[in-house]
Amino acid sequence: MESDGAKPLKPSSNISDIVSKFAKVCKLKSIGVHQPHNSSNAPSGEDGSDVTEDTECGGVKIHPQPVEVKRVSKMCGGEELSKLFDIVSTLKLAYVQLQEAHVPYNPKKIIAADERFLAELEAICKMKRAYKEKQLVKLKSDSSRSDILGKKIELSEKLLEEFKLQMEVNNSEIICLQKELRDLNLVNTTLAEKVRQLSLQRKTARVWTITRFEDTFRAASRSIHDFAKPLISLMKATGWDLDLAAKAVEVEAAYLKRCHKKYAFEAYISRRLFSGISLKPYNVDSTMRYDDPIDALIENPNSEFARYCGEKYLQVVHPMMETRFFGNLDHRTLVLSGKHPRTSFYQIFARMARWVWVLHGIAPLIDSEAKMFAVKRGSEFSHVHMESVVEDGEAAAVLDGGHVEFMVMPGFKILETLVKSRVYVSTQ
Repeated sequence: MESDGAKPLKPSSNISDIVSKFAKVCKLKSIGVHQPHNSSNAPSGEDGSDVTEDTECGGVKIHPQPVEVKRVSKMCGGEELSKLFDIVSTLKLAYVQLQEAHVPYNPKKIIAADERFLAELEAICKMKRAYKEKQLVKLKSDSSRSDILGKKIELSEKLLEEFKLQMEVNNSEIICLQKELRDLNLVNTTLAEKVRQLSLQRKTARVWTITRFEDTFRAASRSIHDFAKPLISLMKATGWDLDLAAKAVEVEAAYLKRCHKKYAFEAYISRRLFSGISLKPYNVDSTMRYDDPIDALIENPNSEFARYCGEKYLQVVHPMMETRFFGNLDHRTLVLSGKHPRTSFYQIFARMARWVWVLHGIAPLIDSEAKMFAVKRGSEFSHVHMESVVEDGEAAAVLDGGHVEFMVMPGFKILETLVKSRVYVSTQ
């Protein structure tokens, strides 16, 4: 009998170790075994606040530990949580029964309680494995969702790069369009200026008539004569040989009188003023509103008239001539710098230059097909398109059958009107 009772000792020891470990893991602090006939062994000093439920099994009260329901319920479903509680309760009951089997010692009851205890432990392990598998499935699902989200993010990034590239293309197109717009605005500004000038030309053309053009022609002719007089006077005062100077201007010219050589100088001035300029319409009102042309030059130093006046002064008045007249080149220096000296000599020159400049501008305003014509030396004199610069009777007597020595002023054809060229005529 003793040998039969001693066989379960080893298994009992193993079971006791398992139970001990289980007790530590589960922290079953409040489990006590009470003999139904001995109430004095009841555990005392337990905190009632730690007990969630009292279970009585075979006269034994089981005090389970409180469960953090909220935390666990987040991890498991309601049905699984209820099943877990049932298994733990049964496990605790099997543990109590295992303790009871030791007092008094009953090997059969110990084995039965041990098997039941192990079965409940296996059930808990199954639940643990099921829970891990479920978490693994959930992790894989989360990973799958993460992969899908990653692909969506990658696709979104590709779309963003495409949008950035498209934006750069659009910005380039915008820059090109802005440049085209600036070019169009510049063209529109130019066209608007042309329209304004054409409108001004039409308006001015109604004001300028053939009669006024003829008056301007005579004023230009007189201004050339008026500038030639002080020029010749300065040449005399500085010791110039006028005969030699006149011959240098018109080499083969024959004069009826020695005093007619002054017309050679007028012809020289006229050729310089009319050379290199074509007839083109422009507004002369801004220049003509000044009594003194120097005021117009100073007020608008970059105007067409200012450029014309400066260029023609450099052509008409030779540097050597200016040095002999004034002892320096101050006039020339100022003109080259874009300025205009306010002296009597330059004032007379500017008045003459203005009349010739106006003459070129108003002719096409009256007639867009207006033409300027010249008369060659040796041409037979014609009363139709020529007039003599000499007005005395002796000169008039030689007009018929005479020939042109040189031209002093060119002529103009405007509409059906011929403004006669002024020439010097001789019979020699």
